[in-house]
Amino acid sequence: MAKLKFGGVEETVVTREEFPLEKALHTLKDDVIAIIGYGVQGPAQALNLKENGFQVIVGQRKNSASWDKAVADGWKEGEDLFELAEACRKASIIQNLLSDAGQIACWPEMKAELTAGKMLYFSHGFGVTYHDQTNIIPPQNIDVALVAPKGSGTSVRRLFQEGKGINSSFAIHQDFTGKARARVLALGIGIGSGYLFETTFKKEVFSDLTGERGVLMGALAGIMEAQYEELRRRGHTPSEAFNETVEELTQSLMPLVAENGMDWMYANCSTTAQRGALDWRKRFREATAPVFKDLYESVATGHEAKVTIEANTKSDYRARLAEELTEIRESEMWEAGKVVRQLRP
Repeated sequence: MAKLKFGGVEETVVTREEFPLEKALHTLKDDVIAIIGYGVQGPAQALNLKENGFQVIVGQRKNSASWDKAVADGWKEGEDLFELAEACRKASIIQNLLSDAGQIACWPEMKAELTAGKMLYFSHGFGVTYHDQTNIIPPQNIDVALVAPKGSGTSVRRLFQEGKGINSSFAIHQDFTGKARARVLALGIGIGSGYLFETTFKKEVFSDLTGERGVLMGALAGIMEAQYEELRRRGHTPSEAFNETVEELTQSLMPLVAENGMDWMYANCSTTAQRGALDWRKRFREATAPVFKDLYESVATGHEAKVTIEANTKSDYRARLAEELTEIRESEMWEAGKVVRQLRP
């Protein structure tokens, strides 16, 4: 374990130096890991674990798009690809990577295979944290833990293939065997985490839902739309408005902020940009702080979970989602973006 200071606050993190891949493989040498669900996180975690030398099988509904995707990725029916219940039965570690709605629907079937000493692993604390709404209450005679990569499955896989790694959180909800910590750290290293920091199921899901609805996606999209529309209203062309709103942010500035921090960005731009950005930064913070407070309260009270579960379990959810995404895709801003992306050298 390494003790590091983050903004003056000391935290304990686990890196590949303290927990190398060789140790992870030894820890799980007798375990069969079942990846349940082959949608967002499933492919990346399954393939990374397999290529790192772990015993991995995939469990998925047959005759589904995800089953076909698994076959296309090289998983073979009857060898390392099985129906959900059979994969759970064969495994000592069950990685439940179904969608939150899928976890609710499949829980009775999965729970029946959770015999004593197995580990139930998640990459999101939703189902267990909001158990009053999901009915996901693990039996007491198993280990329950999570590793939550701080990025999409695409990023988990891409960074692994590049020889890098994505940061992940980990948490232990139940330690029946006394080995839950070693097992979950081994899995975190196995999926390709750069480093792991400890949290709880509740804190993971509260921060995750806040982040997704906030800066990572919801707030980002909303602010982009507001700026783009104001520029267009003032007579700027779609190309100019998109470049000043999205292209420069994603292609130029954010990679540099990721490498060096925001203070470096301020120090390495024009004095005009410096002064304006520093002055308006506080106004945006003050304007959005009440929204983030409301957002966190909505997450903490379970309201966001209720809205999500109700929406995702409706039979027409996919159709409605397609309509919403089409509206975004066909908006002038993102139509302009399509053209701008094609013009990139």
